Amino acid sequence: MKTIGQTRSTMAMREETARSVKLNREISNMLPEAIEKDRLIKIGYGSGGDTKPRDGDFGVVTHLPEKSRVLILGNLGECVGSMNRGGTLNVEGSCSSMLGAFQSNGRIVVERDVGDRLAMNMKGGNIVVMGSAGADACAGMAGGTGIIRGHASSRVGSGMKGGTLVVLGSVGEDPGIAMTGGKIVIAGSCPPPGEGAKMRSISPEEVLEISEILEPLGLSVEDDALVLIPEDMGAIRSIPPKRWVSEGFDNIAISPLGPERIPEHSTVNTSVRLLPVGSDEGGLLLDVPWVVKSDQGDSGTLKNSLPKIVKSNPSDGDLLVIGENELSTFPDNISGISGIVLDLQMMPPMNDAEIESILVSLSSQIDDNCLIFLRDGVDRVEGLFRLIVDLDLDGAVVGIATAGGSRASACLPRIGLSSRAMGFESQKRIVAIEIDSQPTAEDMIVTRASGCSFIIGPVGQEGGEESIRSKLIPELVGLMKESGISSLETVGRRALRAKDMETAAISGLRLVGFERPLPMWLGN
Repeated sequence: MKTIGQTRSTMAMREETARSVKLNREISNMLPEAIEKDRLIKIGYGSGGDTKPRDGDFGVVTHLPEKSRVLILGNLGECVGSMNRGGTLNVEGSCSSMLGAFQSNGRIVVERDVGDRLAMNMKGGNIVVMGSAGADACAGMAGGTGIIRGHASSRVGSGMKGGTLVVLGSVGEDPGIAMTGGKIVIAGSCPPPGEGAKMRSISPEEVLEISEILEPLGLSVEDDALVLIPEDMGAIRSIPPKRWVSEGFDNIAISPLGPERIPEHSTVNTSVRLLPVGSDEGGLLLDVPWVVKSDQGDSGTLKNSLPKIVKSNPSDGDLLVIGENELSTFPDNISGISGIVLDLQMMPPMNDAEIESILVSLSSQIDDNCLIFLRDGVDRVEGLFRLIVDLDLDGAVVGIATAGGSRASACLPRIGLSSRAMGFESQKRIVAIEIDSQPTAEDMIVTRASGCSFIIGPVGQEGGEESIRSKLIPELVGLMKESGISSLETVGRRALRAKDMETAAISGLRLVGFERPLPMWLGN
């Protein structure tokens, strides 16, 4: 698997990113009038008909709406035409990986070759490649039609769930591996099918059916073609393990910073400002370091209160989580959001360049001052933080739930060391911790004191606007005054103590009652 560093230099990457975002925004501005007047948008052609091919643009011409028509000339990068929702895209050239990925409707035609994972997880519409395709063509396809005029590499139709894939050339090893539905028609040579697929001859009825699809392209299929379909038992499907938190921050105490308490009549600063990297504008101001985890932004007991992190219907100031299911609907309801969170746990595996291409597509449709985060689990935090730096993003959301049941205190040193190794603090990047219960006042202080920016968690059964304003926030203020913490912006690890030896050993915190750290501790 190639990394960004292997595929393009950092400077060239930033230039290509900016160029790709600019192209997407130009196309978005042209689309309404072009659709209204039924005009074709031509990219890569001068006003006098001279050609100006695009070279390497990635994550472009995505989310095309119905009735839109775009023609683009050039050799393009990853995720071109992805999330197509009904438009028509013609590429006079070649494309890299994930052409037309996550398409729900519409039509894409590419004149030359494409890379790996053509039409990955496509749900509808049709995609035609007049050249050859790389590995895993139509992987995870659930509907629609894919046509490859040339050859396809290994694992064609891997994990296919539905739809029809036609390959007029030969295919590589393990065709149809792990498929559970759909049909693969292969007119060229074909090795034995992969696990979960079986092979048979094409029927006369299928020859007629496929010929009707191919005839408009000047193509045809003969009666010696082969068909791959799922085996009767099918491939064994995996069930993702349940992730959970076995122990929160209960065994971490807040220790007074000095002998003096802050007087009751004094004020303390509970707010946290989250800014995009390199900017003094935009971002998000939190009254307390807690962003509420909710399914929707316009429902529940906190409609007009704390900012939320949601998957749909965001309210002003909310963060919008985007997994695979949210990709195709992303542009429809993003007005007023303060940022986006691309959830890598809810996306199929992708390399760095493909992740960046998805981010190019999404960031093209939001304000420049919006925050951009990646989310993953604490068990992959090192790779997550590296991606944040390599792609120059604003920050990370780290889910501390793990398949084995995580202890929250054990996550702190791993997050802290990874953050330090990647220079997050000096670069002013943001780190959020996500838990599965409503955070307490102590949890918020632990989060800030451990070097993280804010905590994410749901509202508990006894939560709600009144409870948060009348109880939780006053508890936070009272704990800060008792501990001599005047501002959550500046509180550090010396305010934290472990309540027992085991927590001290796994968290690196001083044990309550001890003034000096033990040898295994990571710091103060």
